[in-house]
Amino acid sequence: MNDPAPAAPTRPHVTVVGDVGLDVVTKLAGAIVFGHDTRAQVSVAPGGAGGNTAAWLARHDLDVSLIARVGADEAGRTARAELTAAGIDCLFAEDPVLATCCVVVLVAEDGDRTMLADRGANKAFSEADVVLPDIDLSTRRAHLHLSGYVLLDEGSRAAGLASLAAARAAGWTTSLDPQAATHIGTVGAATFLEWAHGVDLLLPNDAELAALGGVEMVLQHLKALVVTHGRHGASWYSADQRATVPAPQVHETDSTGAGDAFNAGLLASWLAGADPVDALRAGVLAGTAAAAAIGARPQDG
Repeated sequence: MNDPAPAAPTRPHVTVVGDVGLDVVTKLAGAIVFGHDTRAQVSVAPGGAGGNTAAWLARHDLDVSLIARVGADEAGRTARAELTAAGIDCLFAEDPVLATCCVVVLVAEDGDRTMLADRGANKAFSEADVVLPDIDLSTRRAHLHLSGYVLLDEGSRAAGLASLAAARAAGWTTSLDPQAATHIGTVGAATFLEWAHGVDLLLPNDAELAALGGVEMVLQHLKALVVTHGRHGASWYSADQRATVPAPQVHETDSTGAGDAFNAGLLASWLAGADPVDALRAGVLAGTAAAAAIGARPQDG
C-alpha cells in the first residue's frame, strides 16, 4: 500500500475541528510547593488545540476554516476576532450558557507543561455545529484535521465522529491528533482506534502511541502514523515507509502549542505534495520554533 498523499499540487483548504479558548500560562520559577507561594510569570493568551492549529496553518499561508463552539462572552468574542484577523474563517457556534474554554498551563523550568483544562462551551459541541465549508474538489484540495479532545469528551464525541464521516463522504483527506494519553486510557485503546479507523494520518506523541498499543496495532486501523518525540524529533510509519527526523538542539522555553505547530507544518508540507521525510522536517522545524517562545500561537511579526 502506498503512503497516502495528495495527488495534485493545488492550493489546499484545511478545516480544523477543535477547541477554542484562553490559556492562563504560568511559567514557574521553581518547583510548586503546595500550600505555599511559588513565584511565577503569568500571562493570558489565546489557546485551545483547534484554535492553535488553525493559527499555525494560517501562518503557513493555507486557506483555513475552524469549526468550534465558544461562549456568549468576551473571551469568545475576542477569540473570534483574533482568529479572523489571522485570516481564518471562523465557523463558530455560540453557547448561551457555558463559558468559553479556559486552560491553566503550568510551564516548568525545563519547558515541559502541565494543563488544567475547563473545556467550557466545547463540552456542548454538537453535530448541528458541524457544517463543512463547500469546496470545489476539481480545483482545490480539502482536508479535515480533528483534535482528539473532541472525541475524548463524551459531550462532544458525536460531533467529532460526524465531522470525520462528513469529510470522508465529501472526498476529503483527514488527520487526527489524539491529544491526551490519560484520556485514551479511560476510553480504551480499541475504542479510540475504532473511532479513528480509516483516518489518513494519526498524529500522536510517544505517550499517546503507547496508550494506543504501539505502531503495529495502530497501523491495522490507519493508513499512516506520525509520532512526535518531543526534543528528539518525529517519525513516520506506514506500510511501505518508515523514517525519523531529529529535532535541532535548541533551548525549549515553552512546549505549549508545539504539537499544534508541528501538525500545521507537517500538514502544510504534506498537502503540498511533499514526501514523508520532507513533511517530517517541516513539522519538526515548526514545532521546535514554537517551543522556543512563550505561548501556543504564532507571535506577531
